[in-house]
Amino acid sequence: MKRLFVGTMGAAIAVALAACGSGSDAGSSSGPIEVGSWSPLSGPIAPSGTQTAAGAKAAFDEINAAGGIHGRKINFTTLDNAYDPQQTIQAARKLVGEKKVVAIVAANGTAPTAATFPFVLQQSKVPILFTYGGAAAWYTPPQAGLFGAQTLYEEQGKNIAEWAVSNGAKNIVVVHDDPKAFVNVADSVVAGATAKDSSVQVSKVAVKLSTTDYSPVVAQVKTKKPDAVVLIVPVPEAAAYLKQAKLQGVTAQTYGYAPDADPGLLKLAGDAAEGFHTLSLTKLPTDTSDPAVAAYVAALKKYATDQTPSFYSIYTYAGAKAFAKILEGIDGDITAESIGKAVESAGVIDTGLLPPLSFTSSQHLGTNEVIRLEVKNGAFAADGDFMAPSS
Repeated sequence: MKRLFVGTMGAAIAVALAACGSGSDAGSSSGPIEVGSWSPLSGPIAPSGTQTAAGAKAAFDEINAAGGIHGRKINFTTLDNAYDPQQTIQAARKLVGEKKVVAIVAANGTAPTAATFPFVLQQSKVPILFTYGGAAAWYTPPQAGLFGAQTLYEEQGKNIAEWAVSNGAKNIVVVHDDPKAFVNVADSVVAGATAKDSSVQVSKVAVKLSTTDYSPVVAQVKTKKPDAVVLIVPVPEAAAYLKQAKLQGVTAQTYGYAPDADPGLLKLAGDAAEGFHTLSLTKLPTDTSDPAVAAYVAALKKYATDQTPSFYSIYTYAGAKAFAKILEGIDGDITAESIGKAVESAGVIDTGLLPPLSFTSSQHLGTNEVIRLEVKNGAFAADGDFMAPSS
């Protein structure tokens, strides 16, 4: 009897531990659909983190108000990761182990999210979709359960380079921060420019991350006499460059990548931002003449009253909408496994805000398109529709 009791208890404990270790069957038939995310709600990256969290929340609140998915509400939980990998792992364990989420959607951060892959993707088999951030290595080769909707920074670099060359640039200087992630994007600018026109000269100027005094940097750029300058730096540094370039009389057209499409740049750089060229992952978040954008703005106003439209929140709002379209296509139990299969067989997913997304078993990054922007009269203006680099 003692052996029977111990054996029975051991089996029960094993089942319980297995249930705690994976969210793959959570929400399979009825009740709320548990979905999780992490975002930096504290620390230096909090201004963007609160926006990404608000965008996804507004979308899911809107979906729930309309009846949810097949009559089931989505219970969306965002945890603060302070943009720290270790805190992100702890958040992932809480979401998967305690909340029993069937998916991680619209999380914020490349390095923090990557730190969770062994536990979330490989051990727990819970999919991660539409992270704000990403890297080429995430999708080459594709990883089971990992799906992206954000054009890679390297693809952005090629697009910027082709744009500059198309505008007549023959001598391009790429100003970039020194960490490897920034160097990789800078190298893609070089590759994109020379692929477009082999006669184009491209040189690079490395800058220490978080540099505030851009006077010597601009002076170095000025000696190279460029006709185009590409900035692969965060918003504060891009603004610092633009202000110094104006002071020192550098008139070369200036380009940036999608992280610099931020109202903060306009505030920090002031009139020095006029004419700045950059990229957007989504449609303009303020263009309410577009019905899809108008719906986003209305949802944000109703469900995230402390937020104003931004490039951050419109991306995660669109990601949440894309995820809902995937759930709607599932005929049967909604599980981590069925979600992964549904993404690969969904065909084209069109949110009206992101480029049309398309996934297959061998292609887990849904797009390589962006919209080109230019600062005109103190505001971002779109230059055409979504487009991919030609190379």
